[in-house]
Order: sequence, then structure tokens, then C-alpha cells
Amino acid sequence: MTAELSRKKLSDLSAEMVAVAVRDGKETSGAVSSLPKALRDIVAERVKRLDFHGKPAATLLIQAGDYDLLLVGVGDGKTSEHWRRAGAAVRSAAAGARRSKLAIALDDAERVVDVIGPVLEGFLLQGYSFEKYRAKKDGAYAGPKSLLLSSPTLSVGTRTQAIVDTTQGVCEAVSLARDLVNEMPSVKVPSYLASTARTIGRARGLTCEVWQGAKLTREKMNGILGVSAGSHQGGALIKMVYKPKGRAKAKIAIVGKGVTFDSGGLSIKPAKSMETMKMDMAGAAMVLGIMKALPILAPQVEVHGFIAAAENMTGGGAQKPGDVIRFRNGKTAEVLNTDAEGRLVLADALCLASELEPDCIIDAATLTGACMVALGTRVAGIMGNDAKLIEKLIACGTETGERLWQLPLVEDYEDDIKSSMADIRNIGAGYGGTITAALFLRHFVGKTKWAHLDIAGPAYTERPLPYQPKGGTGFGIRALLAYLDSVG
Repeated sequence: MTAELSRKKLSDLSAEMVAVAVRDGKETSGAVSSLPKALRDIVAERVKRLDFHGKPAATLLIQAGDYDLLLVGVGDGKTSEHWRRAGAAVRSAAAGARRSKLAIALDDAERVVDVIGPVLEGFLLQGYSFEKYRAKKDGAYAGPKSLLLSSPTLSVGTRTQAIVDTTQGVCEAVSLARDLVNEMPSVKVPSYLASTARTIGRARGLTCEVWQGAKLTREKMNGILGVSAGSHQGGALIKMVYKPKGRAKAKIAIVGKGVTFDSGGLSIKPAKSMETMKMDMAGAAMVLGIMKALPILAPQVEVHGFIAAAENMTGGGAQKPGDVIRFRNGKTAEVLNTDAEGRLVLADALCLASELEPDCIIDAATLTGACMVALGTRVAGIMGNDAKLIEKLIACGTETGERLWQLPLVEDYEDDIKSSMADIRNIGAGYGGTITAALFLRHFVGKTKWAHLDIAGPAYTERPLPYQPKGGTGFGIRALLAYLDSVG
């Protein structure tokens, strides 16, 4: 699909469906004034009769001769999320009407340049679907072929075109992550993630290195080895590096949990709980998506991406409750529950990341059901050892519609992960599971500034949400890309 910019007014737009952004409290957009009087009267009558007020993502479809006129609400027009959801609403309406040539009039924006990205982002993300395993249907809607974003006040040039290009790049990254999360687990084994990383590296000019087999043993990746022990699929440690042209303003490490399927190991999960455990590598998918997008966004920051990949199964060699792991940094952990495996593989990657002495480390993992109990399925938990880093990430999450909520690293809870035979143990005392999991991870970051994102809730949705179809969401990519862009 092509996306283009224009300075045309509403009456001059040519498309099968023309959408007009309308603010809450306004009967119609100012753009409507350029339409012929007869059509303006129809719009006014329909708006009044159906009580349309421009609420966020509300739509009103009006037949306007040879095209559809769609009024779409943007709330007060002051938040990116309202414009993002408006873009998604236009895409949904286009699918319902099977339209392929679309235009959106953005006249109701205070600064049109500020809403181009969110509108296009919502539009593109709403159009995602995972069709790999569905039978092809004759005459199926192929989706829109073109989208025109227009306003007479829009300055069309290099800057605004760059917004379009980077937004498309970000959405491609999110789609990649969604595809990876949605892929069936028998295909999406650790070597599949490694192959995907290599492909991205070659295509985008990134450095990519994969440790498997004996290399994991030599490098003391004992968390990955322990979790992988029950599977015939070996684990992997994946490293990717993006370096900007010129001098980098910062060096940042991002770490993702890549448990490609989590049966729970010998501490096996109930059958129902396993149904969605192909998504337990959403943190890894986030890292791969970010690395794919970085060359397009080109922030002036050096980024090291780490993925700890493993399949947690119940084979004869499986890790047992009571086993002790000695990690690369010398710390030991008693494994009392093999279903608390994510923190074990992350520990390996965090050790490596800290050895780089980066300006900060950010990790993301579908780590605890406790976080879903606390925050539900729409908000991720964030914890760490640096208030400014956490504050900035929360702000980036708010701007991109990927909400983060800080939970405290309660020092008293450190007692809950003390072991009688090792330095620490991999489960807490029962309560505060999200916090004790983060406290476990803290043992492997040293003195580096660090933030941990527990994305167990929003990484996967069981029902369609605005611009997030059922399945993998790609959560975290847009927020972290916004953060990296702000740094560089």
C-alpha cells in the first residue's frame, strides 16, 4: 500500500472513501465547509439525527454520490492516541465497505505535522492479520491500495515524507513481532529466532552473532542450557548490534526473553495455561522488531540487542526442582520451580549486556502472571534502579499508547528469594511475584542503569483491540523506539 501527503482541501480529494477528522463537541469539521451546500446539508442533518459528536474513534458513514464520506472522531484532538485510533477506525470502515482508494482530511488538527504519524500508524496497524494457516478465499478483500493524508495547512516536503517513511518502518517492525508471536511453536523454535535475526542482520546491515551448542557451555550460558535441557531443540543466545553513522550519543542494551514454548517443564502447567504459551517469546520478538526498524529511524545511538532463546519442555534430561545454576557472573540460583524459567534465561543475557558497560539496559519479558493480576492485560509493569530512565520510558509509553506502570522494587522482598543452599532462588514466597522476579534479575545487571518491563499482559490479546487484532500485539516496540530516538 502507498501512503502519500497532499495539501488539497476536502472538496478536491478524489477517493472511494474520504474520511474527515472531527473533534468532540463540534458538529462537523471545518473541512466540510468546502463541500457543496447540498452535501453540507445532508451531513448536518445526519449528524444531528444520529447525535454524532466526534468521540474518539466514533464514525459516521454518509453516501456522497460516487464516494463515501466518513466522519471520524478524534476526541479533543490533543492526544496522539486519539488520532491513532481514528486512523484505525478509518481502516476498519474501509474494510467494511471494501474500499481500496482512501483519503483522510486532517484539517481539525492544531498542527497537522504532529498527527500524520499517529494516524498512519493506527491505520497500518489495524490492517494487520496473520493468514499463513488459513485457506485462501476467492474474492477476499485485498485491503486498501492507497492512502492520501491531506490538509491545506500541511507542508509537504522532506520532513513530512520522513514521518511517513519512519512510521511505515515502525509498523513493519510491529508486524514482524506479531508474526513471530503468532507463529506456531513447532516452527518457532530457538533456531528459528536465530535464523530470523540473521536474515534481518543481512538485510539491514546489522552485526548478528548466534551462540548455540558447545558455545553456550563455553560462555557459561547456564540459564539457557538448564531451561533447554528437557527439549531436543537446543537453546540460543542471539546478539545483534546497530551502530549509527558518526559518533553515537549513547550505548544502550535491550534484552528480550525468548522462550519459544513454555510447558512449565517438570513443574508442568495445566493444559489450559499452555494454549497461548507460544507467546512466551514476545520479549525476543520486541528486540527483533526494534533491530529491524533502527536502520530506518537511524537514531544517533549504539544499540546492542540480546535474545535468550530456549524451549521449556519435560523431556528426560529436563532441569529438576532443587537443581542449582551457576551463572556467568558467579551468582548461583536454586531452581525450585521450573516454570519460573524466564528469569533464568534472562540472567544469561543480562550478564552479557552488563559486561558491555552500556549507558543503560532495558529488558522486556512475558515474565509473571502476577503482573497481569496487578495491572490487567492492557498495561505493562516497569521496575528498575534508575528513576529518570523509568520516568522517560513511561512518558514514551504514554505518547505511543503503550502504557507502563511503575511497581516498586521493595528491598524487604529480597528476603523472599534467599536460598538455603545457593545465593538466590528462582521463586518468591507467594505474594508480590512481579517484584520478586525483578529483584532476581537485578542480581545480573551490576551497577548499570536498568529498567525491566514485564509485558505478560499486553504482549498478547485474546480479543481484538483498537489497532491490535487478536494474538500477538508487538507491544513495546513503539515505546522503546521512541525512547531510542529521544536519546539519539
